[in-house]
Amino acid sequence: MMGNGTGGFTAAGLRRLREVLERHVESGRIPGLVALVGRGEETHVEAVGTMCHDGGAPMRRDTIFRMASTTKPVAVAATMVLLDECRLRLDDPVDRWLPELAGRRVLVRPGGPLGDTVPARRPVTVRDLLTSTCGLGLDMTAKDSPMMREFFERGIYGTQWLLPAPGPDEWMRRLGTLPLLHQPGERWLYHVSDDVLGVLVARVTGRPFEAFLHERIFGPLGMKDTGFHVPAGKIDRLPPLYAPDPRTGEFHVADEAAGGHYSRPPAFPSGGGGLDSTVDDYHAYFRMLLGHGMHGTRRILSRPAVELMTTNRLTPGQLAAREDWARSVVHLSHGQGQHGGWGFGMAVRTYRGDYAPVGQFGWDGGAGTTVYADPHHRIVGILLTQTGMSTPDSARALHDFWTTLYQAVDD
Repeated sequence: MMGNGTGGFTAAGLRRLREVLERHVESGRIPGLVALVGRGEETHVEAVGTMCHDGGAPMRRDTIFRMASTTKPVAVAATMVLLDECRLRLDDPVDRWLPELAGRRVLVRPGGPLGDTVPARRPVTVRDLLTSTCGLGLDMTAKDSPMMREFFERGIYGTQWLLPAPGPDEWMRRLGTLPLLHQPGERWLYHVSDDVLGVLVARVTGRPFEAFLHERIFGPLGMKDTGFHVPAGKIDRLPPLYAPDPRTGEFHVADEAAGGHYSRPPAFPSGGGGLDSTVDDYHAYFRMLLGHGMHGTRRILSRPAVELMTTNRLTPGQLAAREDWARSVVHLSHGQGQHGGWGFGMAVRTYRGDYAPVGQFGWDGGAGTTVYADPHHRIVGILLTQTGMSTPDSARALHDFWTTLYQAVDD
């Protein structure tokens, strides 16, 4: 549907958006992509290019993508349901459900030897996990630090795409053998908290994490193509995942569709990076957030829960640490990474550094995905590729998508 001067998108702006996306595909650096822009009842979708870098089937609106870290803003909703129902409370210690995190020791220096520790000053809480301040996280700029080496050597994370390898109980056991990098609640750290939340939800509810998400989030929102693997009957809709060589740009397949990681249920359903989905499924979810928790006439989350998720929850000191991290990650410095704040499972823009206004929320993924919503303009924008961020090409496409999207707004 094209904009017509009634508060959606302008026709000229949408044409420019398509031209920019086509240019990125025609460059030969991205095989194909699917983009969605939505405002109110107006939705516009572009599917450009092909599933594979050497041609073949075209990208389609219902193509399924590995969402990578754009999993985080969706998976966190399961915990919010439990907060709404008072089955969890923000400042509850998690020891009751996650005894592996009880009685923690904390490194004296984050980069120091693992045996040089002091006791944690307090237990890890639900709030610490939701704000990614539990004291554990991944820092891919310090892969040679003792802690990062242990994450990989103990098999807590695989080295490719940072997905947990063992099942949830064994994963928690291994995680519990490590000290914390920082005191609970002290510093924002990436990724690990989101995976711990999935285990917490499963243990509180007595149900598999994915089953609870389907029951309370995916099913009610009609997210029929969202899950932690792609069933055989849909596998033809999943492109290969490419990891371009950072020196030559040559395409290497990091994950095949048929027979690949996402073709079967994983041992660990990763709330940090394991979902597959489509532009329409993610649009339904982010429209629900813009609707303060409502989907049509049905309430999915309470209004206060959505406000907690989508507004900054970090202190000034924690914000500074998050910005330092964002500047150090190559693809975020090209894309949407430097926004300031962090809510629950997602970034929240606290200052205006480009075309997007303060208050925009969402996140990016290392497989070449971006999803944000803007409460000021009532916009949802989604751009999905399967070209990983080892080269800046997808990140530049994401940046240009947002720039031209905001130029297309018809006010």
